[in-house]
Amino acid sequence: MDTTLAPPAPPRPGKPRFQRLRVIFAMVVREMGTRFGRSAGGYLWAIGEPLGGIMMLAIAFSLALRSPPIGTSFMLFYATGIVPFYLYNIMSKAVAQTVSTNRGLLSYPVVSVLDALIAKFLLSFVTIFLVGAILLSGIILGQGLYVNLDLGRAVLAFVLAALLGLGVGSVNCVLFGFFPTWKNVWGVLSRPLFLVSGIFYTFDSVPPAFQKVLIWNPLVHVVGVMRSGFYGTYDTHYVSYSYVLGVSLGLFVVGAWLMRRHASFLIEQ
Repeated sequence: MDTTLAPPAPPRPGKPRFQRLRVIFAMVVREMGTRFGRSAGGYLWAIGEPLGGIMMLAIAFSLALRSPPIGTSFMLFYATGIVPFYLYNIMSKAVAQTVSTNRGLLSYPVVSVLDALIAKFLLSFVTIFLVGAILLSGIILGQGLYVNLDLGRAVLAFVLAALLGLGVGSVNCVLFGFFPTWKNVWGVLSRPLFLVSGIFYTFDSVPPAFQKVLIWNPLVHVVGVMRSGFYGTYDTHYVSYSYVLGVSLGLFVVGAWLMRRHASFLIEQ
């Protein structure tokens, strides 16, 4: 019986360790350079522009509606509604443009559509998170408000809004590629979201018949979580974390699978 040990098999050719992370990091840096320029001022402007726009709206609405449904500051009440909505909106739009803005890079085998998607997600989340943190902190400090802050719930609201935008954007990325007209249709369908997401009012302040409709909007739940982080007595009995996560992750799984399956078609469009 031959007991000679066989030589070890040669290592399988594979991707270098951490190559995926390096690709994603490089795409984040590229995305920053493309969207904000290559100077620090460009990224600061990307934070300052939406921050200024939201602040101006908050001031305008606070002058028109001085008595908020909860708390004493309409600016804070409005900001706790608009910030998660804005994060969702920007995230969904950025992710939906993953293929259209990265066609040149996606032609390289080392870069996948999911790499580009993750890069879009990370950059958009960090940018809007900073905008929201600066805005909310500025309102609290500037108006000298006493806030029973639950930081965990506030951060959770940011994460839920980002995941919802990721899910919707992933599906729309595919639909925009297969049906270009859907982009215009979606723009029309999504406009009422600003009015039916609980930004200017609380869920319990509307008639029961309207509540039955609002409860199906995941953004109503996200806004409720955000407000519970700044108003300790705010009742969030209607909030369903499982519903928001189910919708967000379900859409993302479907969208990511379709993007991988039809990547070649989407890139060629």
